[in-house]
Amino acid sequence: MRVLLALPPDVHNLEIYRVTGMRAPPLGLAYIGTVLEQAGHKVKIVDSPTRKLRLNDWLAEVKSFSPDIVGVSMMTPLAPKGYLAAKALRQEMPDVPLVAGGTHVTYMYDEALDAGYDVVVRGEGEYTMLELVDILERRGLDREALKSVKGLAFRDQGKTVVTPERPFIEDLDRLPWPDRDLLDMDKYMLFDKPIRIAHVMASRGCPYGCMYCITSYYWGRRYRYRSAKNVADEIEHVVNKYKVKTIVFTDDEFTANWRFVREFVNEIRTRGLDITFSCGARVDHVNRDIMKLLYDNGCNALYFGVESASQETLNRIGKKIKIEQARRVFQWKKELGGFATGSFILGFPWETVQDMKDTVRLAIELQPDYAQFTALTPYPGTPLWDFATKHDLIVDRNWEHYTTVRPVMRGFHFTAEQLGHMLIYAYRRFYMRWGFMVQEIRAGRFGNLVEVILKDLASFFGDALGRVFEPLRWGGGEEQ
Repeated sequence: MRVLLALPPDVHNLEIYRVTGMRAPPLGLAYIGTVLEQAGHKVKIVDSPTRKLRLNDWLAEVKSFSPDIVGVSMMTPLAPKGYLAAKALRQEMPDVPLVAGGTHVTYMYDEALDAGYDVVVRGEGEYTMLELVDILERRGLDREALKSVKGLAFRDQGKTVVTPERPFIEDLDRLPWPDRDLLDMDKYMLFDKPIRIAHVMASRGCPYGCMYCITSYYWGRRYRYRSAKNVADEIEHVVNKYKVKTIVFTDDEFTANWRFVREFVNEIRTRGLDITFSCGARVDHVNRDIMKLLYDNGCNALYFGVESASQETLNRIGKKIKIEQARRVFQWKKELGGFATGSFILGFPWETVQDMKDTVRLAIELQPDYAQFTALTPYPGTPLWDFATKHDLIVDRNWEHYTTVRPVMRGFHFTAEQLGHMLIYAYRRFYMRWGFMVQEIRAGRFGNLVEVILKDLASFFGDALGRVFEPLRWGGGEEQ
């Protein structure tokens, strides 16, 4: 079978793709495509946002492949364009089965089926898609046959059929490495600069179940790690084949398994791999020795989710960390001379404006190299979505705005507009400090920083954000 896998067209101007100038590959599609290739199918991936494809060009690309099946992956902000793509495909290729997948449609499958998709792949997609393609090849859209495949949703005589959940892949080493020849490897970069970069998945899942985060609910509530050798083998392959020097680990949490971390470091040392890498971590999953081990062996950035200055909020959202742990970790970062970013969320429903200001104050106190401030966003499939729906907190149901940059919900004590102003306040207070700007100038990062900040939030805040950050162009700012 000829299977075309794609991200929707006309999405490259969405905030999620414009914020940092980072162009990341659809690694999930590459995993699915590789599994299908190994079963003998012919696969093409269309990475629309990286190639900045408009609808007509996207349709031409799809049609030129003459696919037997078209699969479209959608996280929440991509859904509207994914639904428009389905309508266009129905007109152009009415007999080709259309399959939707990804985090958004896993939970909003009726929405996708209403938009014209024949089948929705729910959850972890590699082997669900493989079985689905096999059914479609042998029996077409035979509803009785589809009922035998776990992890699907489809319509049968107007009624939605949801098949049983597919168990998670226990041994991730079973998965073949993603075939990056399916991807536009020469186009992936950071800060719009031609840095040879590869994205690698070392684990899936998270046991914590934070109320706002889809990871635990989509990938499962426990960590599933690949072996360190398997990860290092993949990295050695991409280094040799694609001349990659920078690795970005896509895991939410790379450091939970210290044995894995130590084995991985030993693997890259033994092989003499000359790489740098960045990864996510939790403040309760590292100590000074682990941080030093990472920094001494190529880790050029750790990403920590601190989220809030309120311990009560951290407890309520299920984060299961202590603020003192965050203080300790960022002190170790300073002592070790490493680089770390802190992530902070504004707009938890029970917060006040003063609570948000306290979180900004904590960000300044911790002194991460960079701080990311986001608006709490209720994604379908999370407990936050259920909470916000129950309490009628959602004020914007345009999925394209669900980027964490544009507020889409209010709280009990603040409006969405006030939350938007708080995001401006947070970025201004953190970045427009003389000490911080001097630090960035000395590190040679100042130009990149200005560019990123001016992109971040710009489409929503427009002139307001420009007025906030314009002094950065000439070195002005306020002391904090």
